[in-house]
Amino acid sequence: MLRQRLTEDMKAALRAGEKDRLGVIRLMIAAVKSADMEPGVKGAEIDDAGITAVLTRMVKQRRDSIEQYTAGGRRDLADKEAAEIAVIEAYLPKMLGEAETRDLVAGLIAETGAAGPKDMGKVMAALKGRNTGQIDMGKASALVKELLAKG
Repeated sequence: MLRQRLTEDMKAALRAGEKDRLGVIRLMIAAVKSADMEPGVKGAEIDDAGITAVLTRMVKQRRDSIEQYTAGGRRDLADKEAAEIAVIEAYLPKMLGEAETRDLVAGLIAETGAAGPKDMGKVMAALKGRNTGQIDMGKASALVKELLAKG
């Protein structure tokens, strides 16, 4: 579904002459095809969850680049990366808000029976398996740690 949408949007951007958007979509398709070739997937195609994970990594890479470009005084390159993020995020599920994330984490803590900080891995694994692309895992990790510390 997502793979087909990328292909159709690439054709539409090509017809419309949207060079910047076309370039980003082509990068996304190339990243997805590269993921198809990874060991364990070779000979098959990754599913929508896999594509979402690839696109999420692309956004993270661009955010890291923005930090470095900004620190280096290259606002022009930072703006280019931000524009690419906007295109990529259009294909990602809506991110959960802080309150929704807190509720989800609290529910998973109860569901997994986590009792303290030693059970953090169990909660994070459950979280990662369910909400790929919808949660900032760095913020979620801090939230899991905070809620488990309260016990």
